[in-house]
Order: sequence, then C-alpha cells, then structure tokens
Amino acid sequence: MNHLPLIIKREYLTKVRNKSFIVMTILSPLIFVALIAVISYLTQLNKDKVRVINILDPSGVVHNTFKSSENTRYAVLDNMSLKEAKTLSKKTESFGLLYVDDQMTDGSIPKIKFFSDESPSLSLINDLENKLDKTFTDRNLKDKGINVDTIENSQVRINIFQESFEGEKTSKMDSLVKLIFGGAAGYLLFMFIIIYGNLIMRSVIEEKTSRIIEVIISSVKPLQLMLGKIIGTSLAGLTQFAIWILFGGILLTVTSVIFGIDLSQIESPQKAVVDQMVASPDFNAKVEGFMTAFYHLPLANLIIAFIFFFIAGYLLYSSLYAAIGAAVDNETDTQQFMLPIIMPLMLAVYIGFFTVIEDPHGTVSTVFSFIPFTSPIVMLMRIPFGVPIWHQIVSLLILLGTFMLIVWFAAKIYRVGILMYGKKPSWKEIIKWVKY
Repeated sequence: MNHLPLIIKREYLTKVRNKSFIVMTILSPLIFVALIAVISYLTQLNKDKVRVINILDPSGVVHNTFKSSENTRYAVLDNMSLKEAKTLSKKTESFGLLYVDDQMTDGSIPKIKFFSDESPSLSLINDLENKLDKTFTDRNLKDKGINVDTIENSQVRINIFQESFEGEKTSKMDSLVKLIFGGAAGYLLFMFIIIYGNLIMRSVIEEKTSRIIEVIISSVKPLQLMLGKIIGTSLAGLTQFAIWILFGGILLTVTSVIFGIDLSQIESPQKAVVDQMVASPDFNAKVEGFMTAFYHLPLANLIIAFIFFFIAGYLLYSSLYAAIGAAVDNETDTQQFMLPIIMPLMLAVYIGFFTVIEDPHGTVSTVFSFIPFTSPIVMLMRIPFGVPIWHQIVSLLILLGTFMLIVWFAAKIYRVGILMYGKKPSWKEIIKWVKY
C-alpha cells in the first residue's frame, strides 16, 4: 500500500485543479443564490398586489364573515343581480366574485359559487371554505337553540404525557425532532452517494478511454488504484461541498444586504403554517417542547454513528461505481448496471421514511438496519429513536466486512475491465472476470 497516499494525492489534485470542477464550485452557489434572490424579489412584487374579491349575498348571512387584510380586500355588493355583479367584477378587474345563493339546497346549506378569470389557488379556496364552514355551523346551532359560546367553552384539548417505564419523559415533539434529524442524515448520505459515486465512475471511464490507465497500472496494483481513486475523489467532493456551504452563505448574506432583498418575505404554504403556529397562544410551549426534545437526542451517538456509517456506506457504494466505470467504455453503457445499485438505496430511503418513522424498533426496520446495502441509511434514521450500542456496532462490522468483500470483487472486475476496450460487457462476462 506504499503507493496509496500518492494515488490519493494525485486524484485529489487532479479533481480540484480541473477547470470544470473549479467552474462548478464557483458557479453552483452563484446560481443557487441568484435563484433564491429572484424568487424573493418576485414574491415581494406579488405581495404588493392587492387582490379584490367581491361578495354577493342576497341573504346577508356572510357579510361579516370576511375581514380585509393587507393583500386581500373584500367588497360586499348590495341590491344587485348575479349578472350585474359579474359585469361589475370584470369592469373593475376584481380577482373574483363569491356568490352565496339564497336558494338553500337542503333548507340550511346554501349553494356557493366562486367566479374568476384566473384559476384561484387551493389555499384561497380552502380559506374561504373554512370561514364559511364556521359561519353556517354557528348559524345552524343558533337556529336549533344551541348556545355557540357554550359549545366553544366546553371544548377540551387533551395532551397525553408520554413516559417510559424507566421514568424518561417523552412527547410527540420528541418523535418529530427524531424524524427530522434521522431523515436529514439518511437523505444526505443518499444524495452524496448518488452525486459523488457518479463522479468516481466518470473519472474511471475518462482515464480508461484516454489510455492513461495502461501506464498507471504497470506500476500500481489495481486495488491500490481503485481505493486511491475512491478516497481522492471523495475528499475532492467534501472540499467542494464545504466551499459551497461557506461561499453560498457569505454570498446569500451579501446579496440580501446590498440589494435589500428580504428572504423572509418568500411566501409558501409552509411559511403560512409557520406564521399560524407563531400566532398561536401555545407557540412558546411548542418551542420549549422542541428544545427539550432536541436535548433528549443522543447527540454524541448521532455524530459518531453518522461519521462511521456515512464513510462506510459511501465507500461500499463507491467501490461498485468504480467497478462499473472500469467495465464499460462510455456512460451510455452504464445504464444496465445502475439499477442494482440504485434499488437498494431507494429501498433504504423508502423503509426509512415509511417504516422506521412508524415503527423504528419493528422487525422490518431492525432487519434492514443490519443488511449492509441498506443499513447506512436505515440505521442512521433509527438511531435518534434509541438503538442499543451493540446493535450499531454489529451493523457497522457487517457493513465494513461487506465493504472489504465488495472491494475484493470490484478490484477483480477493475483489474480486467480497465484494459478491455471496444466491447460492451454483459453480466455473464463480468462474472467471468471475477473468476480470473
């Protein structure tokens, strides 16, 4: 292994000095920040626009239901037919017309229509329906002689306090925080494998097609060359990732200051939900619950496990990507070999988000956290929910053992494949390479 440090250094310097690598390292944060700035700017333009909605209600039931806001103004139309209201709405370029038919469909529920030239957003229709639901529900209760205030004051919200048999207190917020951290760790590993695994595969293909590999292989063992390429390219990827975070953060801050773009003005359904949570009276309790749940996380275990499973999982899949790159002459031929690599990753993500979340200690979650091709993602998503240390160690040892086995097989494919040209390999032929 004397040549391994030299190969790693060569691969790393070759990647970071490559023009396309430098351009993408600088250009990617610029594009990302420019995209965010454009979205924020367009959102601010839309926010200045006042949307007028006319209301035609001959019965007068919903006149006091809608209150005008900064961006939406409601105008009640009186003594007017539906046809006249439509004409007026078009003439004044109002966004829409809400019509409450005074002919009840079943004696109590009116037939309500919304007229507009543009298709209204789902959030707008939901907001109108929610307000109308409350108005007509209260009206029905009053018609039946039921005191609405009494019903509202009688409503009870139950908050179940959770506690383990050992006395450790938990809550619904704990599960949410564990889901966030576990999902983020698993998804980050998934994306890193996809992005930089392909980078390793393309690197092998480029050297193979340029015939440089024939010179290198004369003095270096295939296993050393493959490991050096994997580690060197991975370090270059980490360098690029770190520059993206640092440069992107600085650029985002400078852009918002110089151009006066308020990134907090970006509107979205998620932001609306957050604003609603902030406005709720128990928001401080929710924040306190979130912080308590955060401190309950096994942070030291998470960090250490993330490092080991991230490295081992990435090396396992990188060796497969390198073997595929050595077996083919161009990227087009790689498609037939990519499915066996992508499928375990997709399966791990699916199990993580749909099984681990629901039952982190169930049979399915536990079994797939020991299978080496899914364990890096599934185990990282299970750890926040509490996994015995010996389970983690056994899973990691199985993963490392599988990595060494895969590297041995991949090196055999690499040894033969890097010198094969002009022939599209099949699965049968690759199996023969392993036997050589």
